[in-house]
Amino acid sequence: MKKYAIVVAGGAGKRMNSDLPKQFLPLLGKPVLYYTLKAFLDAYEDLTVVLVLPEEHIEKGREIVDAYFNPDRFVFTAGGETRFHSVRNGAAMAANDSIIFVHDGVRCLATPQLIRYCYDSAMLNGSAIPTIGAKDSIRQLTATGSMAVDRTQFRVVQTPQTFHSKILLPAINQIEYKEKFTDEATVVEAFGIDVHLMEGEETNIKITTPVDMTIAEQILLKRMSAAAIDL
Repeated sequence: MKKYAIVVAGGAGKRMNSDLPKQFLPLLGKPVLYYTLKAFLDAYEDLTVVLVLPEEHIEKGREIVDAYFNPDRFVFTAGGETRFHSVRNGAAMAANDSIIFVHDGVRCLATPQLIRYCYDSAMLNGSAIPTIGAKDSIRQLTATGSMAVDRTQFRVVQTPQTFHSKILLPAINQIEYKEKFTDEATVVEAFGIDVHLMEGEETNIKITTPVDMTIAEQILLKRMSAAAIDL
């Protein structure tokens, strides 16, 4: 089937204490966004990346693509007011009867293996939402304070959230935006369709703070070392 990766890269650098949006920050000499895009291109040779960027940063995105990748495998579009609207803009570039991945541009450590697992799961179940278990104790805030909850009953949600086009496209195009739509799974569920959870990767972190950059650097160095040994 046709494959599209809608990579949403609309983040800012506020929590990074940087004027440069975090997707463009250097990580081992290359932009964070480079590693995100490479994982999808390495996963499938017939995959098209739909890169969604703030309009003022589209040219910067083109520069990265031109420097490292085959531009023929990319299409670009401007983001919207919210993530929901940005994904809707990206989804307009995808064809019917396809598998669509939706991924955070700064979740740069997802592996091609995870992407292929998501594809297989979406082909079988219609959707694939990678998640991992919570490792820390969790407390729920209440009107009078807080209460402990069973962490085994909760999952931490990641991307790429992956869907058959006949599920995602009607949902994202026909439903009205609500503040509770923090990801595509919530949109599809609001449209009346259950989603399928699958196991994600603990290293599939989202770059949000300077500490995350340090962690990502160490993970990448370890992967590079392992690849060198395999050679």
